[in-house]
Amino acid sequence: MENAGIGWIAAIIIGGIAGWLAEMIMKSNMGVLMNIILGIVGAIVANFLLSLFGIVLGGWIGYLIAGFIGACILIALARMVRRTA
Repeated sequence: MENAGIGWIAAIIIGGIAGWLAEMIMKSNMGVLMNIILGIVGAIVANFLLSLFGIVLGGWIGYLIAGFIGACILIALARMVRRTA
C-alpha cells in the first residue's frame, strides 16, 4: 500500500468501494467488512500479479482498479473452492 501513495484510512475506504463493486459485478452477497477486506487484499493480489507483467497502478484510481480486479479474482477463487469441496 505504500507504493500506491495512500494512507490506511483511504485504503479502507477505497477497499470498501472496490469490494462493493466486485460484489455487485460478481453477484455475491457479502457484508461491508468482507467488502473492505476483499478490496484491500484484492488490491495487494492484483498489484502483485500486474507487476509480473510490468504494469504498475498507483494513486487512488489505480488502487481502486487493482482492488476491483483482485476482489473479483478472490470471489471467483472462493466459488471454485466451494464447488470442489
